[in-house]
Amino acid sequence: MGWSLPIFRIAGIQLRIHVTFLLLIGWLAFGYYAEGGSAAAASRVLFILLLFVCVVLHEFGHAFAAKAFGINTPDITLLPIGGVARLERMPEKPTQELVIAVNVVIALGLFVAGGSQALLNPSTLEGGGLIAQLLTINILLLLFNLLPAFPMDGGRVLRALLATRLSYARATQVAASIGQGFAFVFGFIGLIWNPFLIFIALFVYIGASQEAALAQMKDVSRRFPVSSAMVREFHTLPENATLQEAVDALLATSQHDFPVLDETGSVAGVLTRHDLIAALRKDDPQLRVGDVMRRDIPTVTTGTRFEEAFRIMQECNCPAVPVLDGMKRLVGLLTPENVTELMMIQSAMPRRRLS
Repeated sequence: MGWSLPIFRIAGIQLRIHVTFLLLIGWLAFGYYAEGGSAAAASRVLFILLLFVCVVLHEFGHAFAAKAFGINTPDITLLPIGGVARLERMPEKPTQELVIAVNVVIALGLFVAGGSQALLNPSTLEGGGLIAQLLTINILLLLFNLLPAFPMDGGRVLRALLATRLSYARATQVAASIGQGFAFVFGFIGLIWNPFLIFIALFVYIGASQEAALAQMKDVSRRFPVSSAMVREFHTLPENATLQEAVDALLATSQHDFPVLDETGSVAGVLTRHDLIAALRKDDPQLRVGDVMRRDIPTVTTGTRFEEAFRIMQECNCPAVPVLDGMKRLVGLLTPENVTELMMIQSAMPRRRLS
């Protein structure tokens, strides 16, 4: 996710913090300081940070649950409205999406640590007990997160239940529509009560739309092989090409990423625009394309289903994947734009099938 800074890595999962989260903390700290001084600002900011620690634990719970199903999580990004765990792929079975009890575990832990006494004595809550406040907010977050609206966990539970009777794409469409309905309700309430709800409404609406688009893309990708929409006209680079030759190819074509071939004509890797620009900053005339290209790029064949190719692209975070024919010759290039364009064409021509 753009505008995010890496913090640390746990169990192979990179934790990132979005710049807007830092801006939120700074804005709140300034407001608290103006209201009650440095001591009040420090205590309230500390509480917010501890609350987001619970959010991070919740997202790591998602990541570890996904790991049990063979799904890796490359990173978790901390946003002002919560955390986002980026899974390499979505769970295949509806029952896998029902593993969402992490916030319940956190709330129970705080309850055991002292929240039970706070709940039995409301004056303790009003007095500002830290554990009591964390317990209360976590329970409220749990209840809010269980609303049947994407991208909250309740929306995923609803989709999992619907998917037992409907197709995955149809279940997602229904759950996404409900999520968008909740977004309009949040926005309306925000206009007359708390403007922050408008921000939440926007997040919910965008998240629901993205989930629906992803499900539609997955549904389309199941029906077609890679050869249906791969790029057939593309430029390649030899492994010993100079960076200037790569720059010339970048400027002369519409490509951003170039397959790199070795002396035998086999695919040796892919040179991305990002890696090319980074190499140019080193100002080393001895560098060749083979020195800066990515060598860990997988390949697919013309008969590979889009669904499988899309999964491979997600898992390796590849900007482009070379496509080989039955003789292991490079015949095409697959990019995320190919999947999107195929989905758009199928949506525009629902009764026709690509050859």
